[in-house]
Amino acid sequence: MNSSSSNKPNYDYAVILVTYNSRDEVLTCLQSLPDADPGARFQIIIVDNHSADGTVPAIRHWAETSPDNLSIDLIENARNWGFTHAVNQGLARADAQWILFLNPDTQLPENALRRLREVLQQRPDIGVIAPQLRNPDGSVQPSCRRFVRHRDVWFHFTGLAMWFPRSRRFNGWKMGDFDHRSPREVDQPQGAFLLARRDVVQSVGEWDERFPMFFSDVDWCRRVKQAGYRIWFEPSVQVFHHKGRSVFANRPPMILTSHRSFVRYFWKYYPQPRYFLLNAATSLLLWITGWLRYVFHRLFRRR
Repeated sequence: MNSSSSNKPNYDYAVILVTYNSRDEVLTCLQSLPDADPGARFQIIIVDNHSADGTVPAIRHWAETSPDNLSIDLIENARNWGFTHAVNQGLARADAQWILFLNPDTQLPENALRRLREVLQQRPDIGVIAPQLRNPDGSVQPSCRRFVRHRDVWFHFTGLAMWFPRSRRFNGWKMGDFDHRSPREVDQPQGAFLLARRDVVQSVGEWDERFPMFFSDVDWCRRVKQAGYRIWFEPSVQVFHHKGRSVFANRPPMILTSHRSFVRYFWKYYPQPRYFLLNAATSLLLWITGWLRYVFHRLFRRR
């Protein structure tokens, strides 16, 4: 975070947004921020990973007439360094009481941030909070997961998770036993929206760039829990999420990136020798399924 982190922060919220060909989504997201906590001071840190669709000019044009309580800090990368690296670029400049990791394909309703902030202020044991995510049609978007275990990969590979979608045992990783309508402590909400206390971010540190696109949010949440903080899911606040349009537009290579990070996650959190064979077998399974999915999307995806 900003080198002045030991002093009183200059803003109420630092919003870290990573954009990549996000022109069609990011303006809607930005326009929704001022009313998410009226009167608050926002530091909007946008890190663009070399977009080619006019994202940067659109942001610059919007910034010229943005509300006075918003400060726009735009970082233009000369190449796509990856999502996680960009998050850390934004985090290095954050100078606020509350840090919001936000995807550009989200839209915040009025007072959403204020209500989440109030929960954090009332509950000092909670370090990170996330809202209920909604699809564009208003339906609930399952957005929380438990920390994945080796057996979860095998349950999905064998089809047990699909056959028993509401089972905590067979589909526990993706929380098929949870309807996402009740407030509760969770392991890991989607990184599309994570509101954190300043001291939590200072304690846990930057996101792990060994996970360039996927699993960096999982890893960071796991470190939040290891540091002794709780992560809270608050469904009384709903945020619309258009679910990674830029990722789906380039899906085949993203599949391989996801599976590579999946493998790295197991080797990071199960480094003990007794897990070596289990790590190796699970890694092999992930690589096989990853390449099969890659080939399938290359051959049969809609154009």
